[in-house]
Amino acid sequence: MKFLLQTADVVEQTTQAGEMSLWELFNNGGWLMWVLLLLGGVTVFIFVERFVAIRNASKGMNMGFMNRIRDYISDGNIRGAVELCRKTDTPIARMVEKGIERLGRPMSDVQSAIENVANLEVSRLENGLPFLATIAGGAPMIGFLGTVLGMVQTFMDMSAAGGTVDMALLSGGMYVAMITTVGGLVVGIPAYFGYNYLVASIEKLVFRMEANSIAFMDILNQPVQK
Repeated sequence: MKFLLQTADVVEQTTQAGEMSLWELFNNGGWLMWVLLLLGGVTVFIFVERFVAIRNASKGMNMGFMNRIRDYISDGNIRGAVELCRKTDTPIARMVEKGIERLGRPMSDVQSAIENVANLEVSRLENGLPFLATIAGGAPMIGFLGTVLGMVQTFMDMSAAGGTVDMALLSGGMYVAMITTVGGLVVGIPAYFGYNYLVASIEKLVFRMEANSIAFMDILNQPVQK
């Protein structure tokens, strides 16, 4: 009979928990939920900011830009080529501009200057990604920590109650403890996929930068038309 009463209490408490709002569940998760909320906000900020930066960096990275550079250089209009690069304001444009500034020097110096600029541009594009990767791995661990702390608190409460197994107390403490695990996964999974998406986008962009830099070096190696 006592077991049936305890089971009924558990069902009633579960029903009440199912009617809880997200805000109430969030509060029941404890102070670690605020940490996860902060990490979730940082994840959204980094992803959106990097997504916009990568998209802007991709603008102008086409053969139309390189064809105009070829025309300027073939006509000997170096100033026009530099102005076009500054107006375009993309990683490849800055690479080409640096290469144009090295005209007259050995081709190895021109290529080295372009590679140095390319490394700086890639470093800028990757800004914030290590922190996003840290969130992807750390958020689930923080959630698991909250679960462990919640379970410890539950068993401490049971011990203080005389060591009796109260199903209502046990189940209530367990669902509160599991909230942080859910919160950690909710933050960690999007951060993981977002990180991999941004890395793949940057790799694709780097490939296009390399293709355009090769095209620029081919332009410099072409004979000047008179």
